[in-house]
Amino acid sequence: MPRFHCPTPLQTGEVVALPAGAARHVQVLRMQPGGGITLFNGGANQGEFEATIEHMGRSDVQVLVGAHSAFEREPEAQVNLVVGVPANDRMDWLVEKATELGVTSIQPVMTERSVLRLSGERADKKRAHWQAVAVAACEQCGRNQVPVVHEVMTLNAWLATQNRDSEPNRYLLSLRPETKALNTLVGKSVVAATFLSGPEGGLSVAEEDAVMAKGFQPVSLGNRVLRAETAGLAALALFTV
Repeated sequence: MPRFHCPTPLQTGEVVALPAGAARHVQVLRMQPGGGITLFNGGANQGEFEATIEHMGRSDVQVLVGAHSAFEREPEAQVNLVVGVPANDRMDWLVEKATELGVTSIQPVMTERSVLRLSGERADKKRAHWQAVAVAACEQCGRNQVPVVHEVMTLNAWLATQNRDSEPNRYLLSLRPETKALNTLVGKSVVAATFLSGPEGGLSVAEEDAVMAKGFQPVSLGNRVLRAETAGLAALALFTV
């Protein structure tokens, strides 16, 4: 059954209008009144609702909200990714796959070696686009809780918001020779973790030092060098799959 994100309060027995994007999708699928869909509003522990198409207009679709299910498909561990934004469409791919794997939130940061530079309205548009990518990934994979894609910040500005002792499980994905393998340090019992990874070319030595000064532990993902859009996903999968 097709699934659609409807970011409004949902209640059994109510007739609601689908958001423009979802309405267009229903029309593209050539669905008709009486057809069934699934709705979720993306909030924590909100579950999902069955719904029946009541009205198909030229530009609007109205549905009758049906039975509610509290079923969730979230992983036990809450994992947050802080990522140096990769160039081109690789960030789209990262957001999509991280959502499928169960990420809780994504914090895009710009670093010394970042190819993509964002600020002002352009940064806001990119963040909105990535949030839409996360919504679409939830519709596809069955998640009912949409991960938050935070506003783009410089690495230094983001670090300024961090308290060294705020969280115990914070890790820097690093190629430093003294790092230990991540899978030897933590197990499935971890309930929350944050991973920070750099863009193409990684973080500078000074940036890594600044990150570790905030309490992040440098860790390795193994003997191979992973791409910027792959490293965070590999760490995420250790906790959520």
